[in-house]
Amino acid sequence: MPVIALEPGYAGPVQDTEDKFGGNRLLYINWDGHMMFCSPVCLPVPPDMPFAALVDEVLPGIYGAHPDFARIDWSAAQWEHGGQPWKPDPARSLADNGLVHKSAIRLRTPGLDGIGGSHS
Repeated sequence: MPVIALEPGYAGPVQDTEDKFGGNRLLYINWDGHMMFCSPVCLPVPPDMPFAALVDEVLPGIYGAHPDFARIDWSAAQWEHGGQPWKPDPARSLADNGLVHKSAIRLRTPGLDGIGGSHS
């Protein structure tokens, strides 16, 4: 978000750089079309975490309350990173999948239309 400073030429220190998160990186994740979650979530995650661990261990704690979550066909899940279609390798780490500090990824789950069809 841009800042409009009252003093011309003001440049404050950046407070959310990777070195301030104890070895973790911030990762933004959005489950498209599931309006029970109004915006992406931001998670501090270790860069060496396998992508499969993110899906199997982290995402259930974030999105598991949604009635569609248990019905996700992960083999049909569609991912986007950097505004482009992306196919993560579940066995590789987040870093090896190209995710850096403050990366944003999107998840689409074909066939799941949200609560009461809110996604359609």
